[in-house]
Amino acid sequence: MSLRTPLGRALGLGAAKDGTSHWWAQRLTAVALVPLTFLFIVVVFALKGADHARVVALMGETWVALTVLLFVIAGFYHMRLAVQVVVEDYVHHERAKMVLLVALPLVCVALGTACVFAVLKLAFAG
Repeated sequence: MSLRTPLGRALGLGAAKDGTSHWWAQRLTAVALVPLTFLFIVVVFALKGADHARVVALMGETWVALTVLLFVIAGFYHMRLAVQVVVEDYVHHERAKMVLLVALPLVCVALGTACVFAVLKLAFAG
């Protein structure tokens, strides 16, 4: 017999015993995305109307390439976490849920890798 309350026993475990880490990952990526989004918007406005040479020159700057890379990585990871929650909560057909939960990380990794490749190609082009 435990002297702990039911809340004390369940605190931080979630249904699959890993809900807390998922929750924290969502919050941390959301907090990281606030300044990264601001910096990404600054970069986008700096590139408004720029020709290819200007884009390559600006993306060749270390801080710009790192900002965009961190934005892409954090953004896709945050998106994967958020869409996973939506699928788990609102898709009720089990087969469709399983297909989506398997496909979601694959799609996010594929798109994120393509974005990282594009940023690195621009960063090292100059």
